[in-house]
Formats: sequence, structure tokens, C-alpha cells
Amino acid sequence: MTNLVLVDNDDGIVTLTLNLPEQRNPISDPEMIEALVETLSGLDADMATRVIIVTGAGGAFSSGGNVKKMGESGGLNDKVAAQTRRNYKLGIQRIPLLLEAMEVPVIAAVNGPAIGAGCDLACMCDIRIAGESARFAESFVKVGIVPGDGGAWLLPRVVGFSKACEMALTGDVIDAAEALACGLVSRVVPDADLLPQARAMAARIAVNPPHVVRMTRRLLREGWTVKLDTLLEMSAAMQALAHATADHKEAIAALLGKRPPNFTGA
Repeated sequence: MTNLVLVDNDDGIVTLTLNLPEQRNPISDPEMIEALVETLSGLDADMATRVIIVTGAGGAFSSGGNVKKMGESGGLNDKVAAQTRRNYKLGIQRIPLLLEAMEVPVIAAVNGPAIGAGCDLACMCDIRIAGESARFAESFVKVGIVPGDGGAWLLPRVVGFSKACEMALTGDVIDAAEALACGLVSRVVPDADLLPQARAMAARIAVNPPHVVRMTRRLLREGWTVKLDTLLEMSAAMQALAHATADHKEAIAALLGKRPPNFTGA
């Protein structure tokens, strides 16, 4: 399981690499799902984790589903339709639910094709940076299935309803430039600069107070779905917690003292 997901921890900035390059890093097999869920859960539970970067080994971010297994029983698809439903709920759907519930920020460093569930995996992350060779496709329709991993919920929130419909109903591939134009990614960089740029962004996040970063991430996620009054109530409660931290006092002292702050997570 460890070999399926490589973890590099650089002082709280964790690079998580999908490691099935010969298969272009599919995420639909039970072993990869378990590896992702276990690794992400452990990192989120550890307050030493400041930011997670997700990328793929080799020349692809993720091919999404394992096409070779789609016609076989025993994978997500089963000869009993009701069991297929359970396989999705107990399998790949655990990934978007976990990434939605997590507190630590997650950056997708899209280093090549992000296809089907791979495109959705990128959408599950908070920030998406693409290398120039990145390609995206919400391509489930091309293999005769629907987005079973939450893509119909994720994609419209990222690119808007019209563009999401265009991508999902045509299954067309878009390049990095079009992904930037429609807001699927926040920036496009030369391939060689992708991970350095992602780590530089992660570092700019990691220098901030860790509890406040995590609470801000939760508020941004909750803001997708809750009413304004509910979000304001949550914001007030989290603000009370933020005001009580030593890091808040340190931030004010550093600002008034015209010096860099030293945040400890206290």
C-alpha cells in the first residue's frame, strides 16, 4: 500500500504522489483508494501537517478509472447492480467525502493528463496548479458511464454550470490554457517549474497560523453549500477560537513591533 502513494514531508509541507505511472495513476482500484484515504486521513489528523500537495508519478496526474477493469466483475463494477452501488459508496466515493471534510489545505499539482475521476480528483483539491502539458477531461460519457465519484457536484462549483455541462456532456479534452481561462486551475507554469511553484505556494500558506488556516479552509468549504446566516454563525464561533490563540497575540505583537511573526500553533 505504501508504494501506491509516495509521501515526502518537508517540514509540514507534504507532497503526496500517486505512484502507478505505468497505468497513468488510476484511483479506482480498492488498493489505491485505501492508500489514499489512509494517507490523507493520517496527514489531516497530524497538526504538524500544514499543506498537502497531490501530484502523479511519471507523465500523468491521474487517468481516473482503470478502464481495463471496467468490464470485469469484482472491481467497482459488479454483475449485481446493487453491489456496484455499494462498491462506489464504500470505494471511490470515500475520497471526495474525505477531501471535503478535511481541515488541511490541499494543492493539486497537475503534471499531465487528469482524466475522468482524475479531473475530479483535481477538483476535490482546494487549489489547482497545472503544468503546460496538463490536460483535463470529464470524460465518463466517452466510456458510457456517469461521473460516479461526485464530479457532477464538484465540476460546476469549480468552472460554473455551463462549462461543466460542456465538459461532461461532450467528454472533450481541454488543455492547460483553456483550463486556466475557465477557472479550472489558478495558474499554468512550465512543466519543470510545477512542483517548485506548488511548494512555493504551500510555503506561503504554511507560514500562517496553523489553526487559523485550517478553520479558514473549513469555512470556505462550508460556504459552498450552507446559507449565509449559517456560515456567519460558524464564522463567529471560529473567530472566538482564533482570538483565543497565542498565534493571534503573536500576529498583533509582530505587526506592532514591525517584525516577522513566529507562529507555533498555540
